[in-house]
Amino acid sequence: QVQLVESGGGLVQAGGSLRLSCAVSGRTFSYYVMGWFRQAPGKEREFVAAISWTGGSTYYADSVKGRFTISRDNAKNTVYLQMNSLNPEDTAVYYCATPRARLRAAGSLPSQYDYWGQGTQVTVSS
Repeated sequence: QVQLVESGGGLVQAGGSLRLSCAVSGRTFSYYVMGWFRQAPGKEREFVAAISWTGGSTYYADSVKGRFTISRDNAKNTVYLQMNSLNPEDTAVYYCATPRARLRAAGSLPSQYDYWGQGTQVTVSS
C-alpha cells in the first residue's frame, strides 16, 4: 500500500529554517503530484505547497510564497519542503499528501489528495 513518512520537524526560533522530508513507498513516485499541508490547533488543514510529477511546476499558498520551497527527488522517492524565515504563525503539524490519480496539475484542496502521512510537528518560538 502507499505509505508516506514525514520527518524533519522540530522547534526553531523565529527567523530560523527547517527542511521537511516525505518519503513515499508503495507506488511509482515520479508519476504523481505531491503536496504539503499544515494544521494548527483549532484550525482547518490548509494548503502550503504542491509540485507537479515532473517537478517543473510548483504552487504555493500566499502566506508562504517567497519563504518556502517545495522540491522532489524522484530517484529517492522523496519530496522536500525547505522553510526559511519561519515565524510563530507557521507553527502547525505539517503533512505530505498525494492523490490516487495521475494529475496534470496540482490541487490546493485537501479533498484532492487521497494518501497522507502521519504529520510532523513544527513549532516556531518568538
